[in-house]
Amino acid sequence: MQFNVFDSIKIGLASPDQIRSWSNGEVLKPETINYRTLKPERDGLFCERIFGPTKDWECHCGRYKRIRYKGKVCERCGVEVTRAKVRRERMGHIELAAPVSHIWYFKGIPSRMGLML
Repeated sequence: MQFNVFDSIKIGLASPDQIRSWSNGEVLKPETINYRTLKPERDGLFCERIFGPTKDWECHCGRYKRIRYKGKVCERCGVEVTRAKVRRERMGHIELAAPVSHIWYFKGIPSRMGLML
């Protein structure tokens, strides 16, 4: 059984509701990391509540440490105690005032947005 062999691949637009269902939370601030503490800013682009902890088996505030608290969400900081590797899988979303198009659909030749209109 080969898993890396594909007959075809399809790329399409995801609806706003589908994107929100994939999301683990809304990014509200443009900040990334606090320059004094070197920890991710809450509700920012690297937020641990949205994307997961930066250290394995440890919440942001340090109240829960070690694997015995696996899956527990800290009451103080709201971070789930799990592996830091989940940050690569989790997604957040940003609510915009107006809808925007992805560059792949706008700048391609021929323009896929133009073809749809």
